[in-house]
Amino acid sequence: MTNSKAVESYLMDMDGVIVRENQLVPGADRFIARLREAGKRFLILTNNSRHTPRDLAAHLRRLGLDVTDNDIWTSALATARFLSDQRPQGSAFVIGESGLTTALYEAGYTQTDHRPDYVVLGETRTYSFERITQAVRLIIGGARFIATNPDDTSPSPDGPLPATGSVAAMISRASGVRPYYVGKPNPLMMRSALRRIDAHSESTVMIGDRMDTDIIAGIEAGMRTVLVLTGIADRTTAETYPYRPTRIVDSIADLIDEIQ
Repeated sequence: MTNSKAVESYLMDMDGVIVRENQLVPGADRFIARLREAGKRFLILTNNSRHTPRDLAAHLRRLGLDVTDNDIWTSALATARFLSDQRPQGSAFVIGESGLTTALYEAGYTQTDHRPDYVVLGETRTYSFERITQAVRLIIGGARFIATNPDDTSPSPDGPLPATGSVAAMISRASGVRPYYVGKPNPLMMRSALRRIDAHSESTVMIGDRMDTDIIAGIEAGMRTVLVLTGIADRTTAETYPYRPTRIVDSIADLIDEIQ
């Protein structure tokens, strides 16, 4: 690492870094155990807004990872915090699942289809044309358009599925209004995660598997970055970007012995 400050905290993407194809990446459990042993603060990040942190933590524990819901930061949580900071006790028309609706409820937001302050779009496996149409009309009527993340697709056992970014494009095309995306690569998500664990960017490392979301968001938030090759990116594609991670390693397991 080129930064002279000691590493005190770690942010890491979930898919492609901690888990891959519904299995733990080899060594991920030992990495988390070492962080706890060394007293390091950390959060596992995901752009997926479908699930609550409690649900995700339960899933990771079933795979063998020692985590709680307090160890997970989702784009839904980041979106709820952003909206709460912008307009406390506001209202929203929400398209999404329990991860998003619960986060907004806990942030003090009223969910309504009558003159909401915001239309908030997240990920769901059951996008409704009726609700998409309603969202378009509310945005045209003056509601501000927020989306949890710009991902165009999400994985499934049968192949990619349309995700938040794809549906946001449809709503944007019909309403003439572009959304504000809160999740990665917006560094806002990184800064909200840092606030969550009371960490400073200069002493935090972001670990990710994607150059266009994890690494650029970490760089723009002022963190050191590590690209792992257990997910989307490889060394060849990483070289095509105009920015570079601080380091490239094969796997998160390669970082275990460096935690002090």
